[in-house]
Amino acid sequence: MMPDAAKLYEVTEATWPPAARKTVGPWIIRDGQGGGKRVSSATARQPVAAEHLPAAQSAMQSMNQTPLFMIRAGDDALDQMLADQGYTIVDPVNIFAGPIADLAQPTPRTSTFAIWEPLAIQLDIWAAGGIGPGRINVMRRAPSPKTSIFGRADNRPAGTAFCAIHENIAMVHALEVHPRSRRQNMGRYMMQQAAIWAQENGATHMSVVCRQNNTGANALYTSLGLTLVEQYHYRQKA
Repeated sequence: MMPDAAKLYEVTEATWPPAARKTVGPWIIRDGQGGGKRVSSATARQPVAAEHLPAAQSAMQSMNQTPLFMIRAGDDALDQMLADQGYTIVDPVNIFAGPIADLAQPTPRTSTFAIWEPLAIQLDIWAAGGIGPGRINVMRRAPSPKTSIFGRADNRPAGTAFCAIHENIAMVHALEVHPRSRRQNMGRYMMQQAAIWAQENGATHMSVVCRQNNTGANALYTSLGLTLVEQYHYRQKA
């Protein structure tokens, strides 16, 4: 059975975890420590009103984080409330998923490898793509099973990604292809290698999140047979 939106939100957080979480009234506040929006945003655990907003803002500011809220399926009232308070939409995201057996196909020999911990050259490729130490620390604190995926083309490093599993659902994060190796199927091969590794480690489904404006990545995941299951976005003051 295809995982639903609620399960995929759970998988997203489990495989890309914040440094800490705390409950402040009706809010869940995340300490991201430089790991990006997903691990630094607040979510509502029950219906909220405008009078609840200052507590969330204060909690995030106390961690030197700009107030940021994740809006998920069913959060329509929160979305409107934040819009009324001057919060604008940033980084709308798609969540894709599909059966792992369809994706776990062999890749060309010596093109992809599942490695933990990542090699120094993988860290360099991530850094060049804007995935710095804060996000690398997210990968390191994610629970096992997890791996990095290392891609090679023409006997040179070509790409890297991170994959972890939560309750039989694998999720790929931070897929980055070196500019010289783009349009050579490297993204496809790394996704296939991630699926092979995940299947060997008990996963039944593969999932991935992607910004909606990343047309290349969205096209890749669709071409791999993954289905758009849900979307979310953030609200942040300009």
